[in-house]
Amino acid sequence: MVLRKARFKHLMMFILPAALLIAVFVLYPTIRTITLSFVGEDGKLTLSNYKEVLTSKDIVDLRGFERGFPFGALIHNLMWIAIHLPLTTFLGLFLAVILRNIKGGTIIKSIIFLGMVMPMIVGGIMVRFMFEENVGVVNMVLGVFGLTTQTWTVYPESALLALIFGSTWLWAGFSLILYSAGLETIPKSYYEAAQIDGASPVRMFFNITIPLLKPITVVVITMTLLWELKIFDIVYVATMGGPGGASNVLALQMYMYGFREWDFGKAAVVAVLITLSTLVAAVPMIKSAGDEAE
Repeated sequence: MVLRKARFKHLMMFILPAALLIAVFVLYPTIRTITLSFVGEDGKLTLSNYKEVLTSKDIVDLRGFERGFPFGALIHNLMWIAIHLPLTTFLGLFLAVILRNIKGGTIIKSIIFLGMVMPMIVGGIMVRFMFEENVGVVNMVLGVFGLTTQTWTVYPESALLALIFGSTWLWAGFSLILYSAGLETIPKSYYEAAQIDGASPVRMFFNITIPLLKPITVVVITMTLLWELKIFDIVYVATMGGPGGASNVLALQMYMYGFREWDFGKAAVVAVLITLSTLVAAVPMIKSAGDEAE
């Protein structure tokens, strides 16, 4: 009995510091944010904050489907997911496979991964200059082929797409490194046996590589999806959500409500929406990864 109490005491000594930090920096802010989202300007509990936010054109602007951008921050986040997620996932997998057996591939991977270790504020500035008409590398390439050049981030119809495509190189290094590590876990004997059976490289890729990399793919998709749902710094630095809200996203709108309009109730509502979105996206994928491991 004494020994059991001593073990419990030592266990608490390890758990309490972490539990205290989680309570102070995770649980309390979460509960406080949810509570604040239901508090009106008069200090009373109300659903008016949710009504105002969910019906606001800043969040969803259905007129955009008739006239074009902006569509609202929520639709813009969904566009990030629809374009950026498959692009960075497949690009990382493609580069990992191509560079696996190439001499100097490790150096190339390190260069690509620089986008991940770079502060996203710096990345946002670089993305902005990439699409400048006179100094941007994108326009230099387009000019070589005689195509139209312009400052792509100042036009509503191209600002959001410029940020999405420009940020691809900032995140592709993440999927590249994970897939490269995953490829090292696949025994080479599988490929050798497939070659003996006459399988082509394409068939080996779809029948061996992709299935065995499924756990890695779940991690890549989950982490990329979470990053896209809370994207803020790149948009803030590059366009500030402009022009005319054409590149606005949920996290930036939360900032606008909280620190431009000083309406923390509406900002808390957007924070709750982002949290719910991340849970809806992450839980099924985590569950899928757990089932796969079993």
